[in-house]
Amino acid sequence: MDTHDTQTLSVQISEDFRPLVQQLEQVIMGKQAVILDLLTALLAGGHVLLEDVPGTGKTSLAKALAQSLELSFQRIQFTPDLLPSEISGINVFNQKSGEFVFRQGAVFSQIVLADEINRATPRTQSSLLEAMEEHQVSVDGQTYPLPDPFMVIATQNPVETLGTFPLPEAQLDRFLMRLSMGYPDRAAETRMLESYGNGQPQQNLRPCLSASQVLDWQSKAAAMPVGQAVRDYILDLVRQTREDEDRLLLGLSPRAALALQRAAKARACLCGQAFVTPDHVQAVAVQVLSHRLLLRQHQLNAGPASQRQRIEELLTATQVPTEAYKQQAAAAAIPGGI
Repeated sequence: MDTHDTQTLSVQISEDFRPLVQQLEQVIMGKQAVILDLLTALLAGGHVLLEDVPGTGKTSLAKALAQSLELSFQRIQFTPDLLPSEISGINVFNQKSGEFVFRQGAVFSQIVLADEINRATPRTQSSLLEAMEEHQVSVDGQTYPLPDPFMVIATQNPVETLGTFPLPEAQLDRFLMRLSMGYPDRAAETRMLESYGNGQPQQNLRPCLSASQVLDWQSKAAAMPVGQAVRDYILDLVRQTREDEDRLLLGLSPRAALALQRAAKARACLCGQAFVTPDHVQAVAVQVLSHRLLLRQHQLNAGPASQRQRIEELLTATQVPTEAYKQQAAAAAIPGGI
């Protein structure tokens, strides 16, 4: 178990989400940290990129989440011959009516699993851009709204690159978080062998939250108070990357700061807190910020590991706000406060 898992296991989870977390842990054992990050992204209304080698449970986690929520689910297997129209939809001529009728694509679902997204061509990958950013698709000049809530969970294998098309920066920026599953520890893998030996745990999953409840929690997360001291802390983290010209070609954008705040608010909501603290920012910073860094050429060989390391260094070097943030956040929670 890595350091991140150990830290996340000690986090207090709201009683409203404990049954959901426990149910997901029946399928993906020993990975509560990844589960909490995935639920954080869900409450924040964001999308997730799951990276790791085959067999670590990326697809199983996405399917288990869909089964644990009363949300529609669609899996898209990305291949080089996948067409954009298969994702967004297409106008089909109806001979009886003599008119074109829009046939929805696979993206018209509340949870969309984009399996092995980097195996599709850039043209097909780009068909998800509008859907992920604006929750709508445009076909032949007509705009069609997507169902609400809407979440894309994409998977990719970072090791096997033959015949793949790396996601461009604009596509990566649409993902609120990039997560790595990692191997389970020995105890979790032992439980896995025992559980899966008696059947598939997915068969026992039941919905824990409805679509309306998910939307309510997303609204609560969006309204979570953030004090000025915590906002300053977020800006300190982001703005330092713009000054690291030796290692970074480009620092973090304003959108990255907004994404970090949104994820921190969702994490505070998931933990049942009344306001956002620096701990919530630190809990999601690596997952939200690392894939948004653009490294210089001599740093590229390390890949995502170097990006994560840079964010971890920032968290260590940046001064954490004092107790003043609690007073500010408490005032923000009161009508007429900051």
